[in-house]
Amino acid sequence: MQPGPKARQPTSVVLGDLFLRAPSEHVTLDWLLRGLGDRSFGVLLLLLALLGALPGVSVAVGLLLPIPAYQMLRAHPGPVFPRAVAARPIAARPLARLVRGVVPVLRLLEKVVHPRWTTPFEATKRAVGAAVLPVSVGFFVPLPLSNIPPALVVALIAFAYLEQDGLLLLVGLLTALAVVVGAAILAWETLSTTGWVPGLL
Repeated sequence: MQPGPKARQPTSVVLGDLFLRAPSEHVTLDWLLRGLGDRSFGVLLLLLALLGALPGVSVAVGLLLPIPAYQMLRAHPGPVFPRAVAARPIAARPLARLVRGVVPVLRLLEKVVHPRWTTPFEATKRAVGAAVLPVSVGFFVPLPLSNIPPALVVALIAFAYLEQDGLLLLVGLLTALAVVVGAAILAWETLSTTGWVPGLL
């Protein structure tokens, strides 16, 4: 009797196992992405979204997020960064603390999020990239707490993509559309009140 296909491990297990093997002092982005394999895009989006929810770093996240999003849209096999960035040492302990904080939350979410409504892998990757690109602009809005909605949307999309949950991914994509439309309306109204719209038209 032939053995069945190996069950896909939850993302919490993959992250936990990876950081058990992490060097004690420093890691690199290249090490992280190679260790994550086909989950590298999803985990990178998730980590950037979590960082983007923090005060003071949303602009940096807004600058970085379009890079993996565009590469997903182009169906790259994995994230690609300049060598100077990929090989730059990152302190292992703060990153490990972040992962230790995220893993228990992922375990709770994984009880209800699971593979369903599966779609072709490359098509899903392109759809995620296309959705995250415009949402990343939201990190540049200069209003208090304006970084929270795009961060939550990207985190939702990333987690659904990681767990191959097509139903949750559809919810995330529709939410991304609503956020982008809402941001466009807000920008239009802001320009209207400042008198820029008549000048532009």
